[in-house]
Amino acid sequence: MTHSVLCERHGAVLLITLNRPKANAIDAPTSHAMGEAFIDFANDPSLRVAVITGSGERFFSAGWDLKAAAEGEAVDADFGRGGFAGLTELWNLDKPVIAAVNGYAAGGGFELALAADLIIAANHAQFFLPEATLGIIPDSGGVLRLPRRLPQAIAMDMLMSGRRMAVEEATHFGLINRHCEGDVLIEQALAWAQEIAQSAPLSLASIKAITRATQSMELEQAYGHMRESVPVYQTMLHSEDASEGPNAFAEKRTPHWQGR
Repeated sequence: MTHSVLCERHGAVLLITLNRPKANAIDAPTSHAMGEAFIDFANDPSLRVAVITGSGERFFSAGWDLKAAAEGEAVDADFGRGGFAGLTELWNLDKPVIAAVNGYAAGGGFELALAADLIIAANHAQFFLPEATLGIIPDSGGVLRLPRRLPQAIAMDMLMSGRRMAVEEATHFGLINRHCEGDVLIEQALAWAQEIAQSAPLSLASIKAITRATQSMELEQAYGHMRESVPVYQTMLHSEDASEGPNAFAEKRTPHWQGR
């Protein structure tokens, strides 16, 4: 892993830090490195939850590196297997990812946070998508994900004007899950990740896979699709872990998950 992307293990949790001062902007090589970090996380059975954050206190990420763009990097450059920032198009990642937003999440940085499953933000964080003011659009998920996460009128305002959303408003609309003072952000994010990591890995994978596969379906159709077309759901139902959970509860002990 390059120095621009730092990975640190905390038991079953992987902390991934985007480390490109001052703004943690993402060029194509950095995006490739982030993708490799997320793919390594996906393929390591000892890791169950990832936390993605930025270095410093001002920027989570300013998004696409406009200096690289000015030097010739194309807007549709190859950003790696996971799409821009390594996560925005990593469709089959069935492990939870928490975005710990330590400052401004701008443009592609906001899109990176939107690609995570959960968001905890420092109280001074801000979220915005300035692409329309720069002659482009946030096509690494922003224009697609934001209207699914916010009331459409609010999302359209942010997309079209580039206005900033502070933590209070983001909390009000349910865009973020939690917020805290910046000096305890990573501590709280890791504690939250450790809590989630206590759940059975196949259960977590099933939740992500089912949600991803059925979110645009009517309820009756979603039931059928879950039962017939989501392989990890059937794997979970008939797994050793599905027996271990009730046994551990009855025996008043902590379950020992095998992921099988």
